[in-house]
Amino acid sequence: MKMTPEMTEAQERMAPGVITAQGFLGHDTRNVAEIIAEDERYFALREIPIERLVERMRELQEAGSAGLGETISVEPYWEVRVNEARGVLPCPFSDGVYGKINTIVIDRQSKEEIVYSDLTIHLIEKHHFFQGVGSPFRHEPEKYARILHL
Repeated sequence: MKMTPEMTEAQERMAPGVITAQGFLGHDTRNVAEIIAEDERYFALREIPIERLVERMRELQEAGSAGLGETISVEPYWEVRVNEARGVLPCPFSDGVYGKINTIVIDRQSKEEIVYSDLTIHLIEKHHFFQGVGSPFRHEPEKYARILHL
């Protein structure tokens, strides 16, 4: 995948201190196009549509919202808690703003946990961008697939 001018601008907005204190790229040395291509490759090789991942993320967030900030059991595998903070975060690709809603999902079998936000869901759904290695909200595609039982 080639870096477009829009991706270059988005990558500049992903730097620490621009939108968030820590940024979106962590210590990853790859450019945004390379990060996206590699993460897309993981799902393509396993024949897991990214849309399926996003659907599961939304399902768990919706189910967890019923807990009103408390952890609830979501069958068959998970414990889920949804926390909301005041404010919004803009997408670095400049196509919307998203509430500061974090979803914490724990796989009861493995005890592994992932945390994702509304912005994370958007970045994965619209841009196939999982963030750079070392970013606070980056989870490797295989971790999503494993914990979300895809």
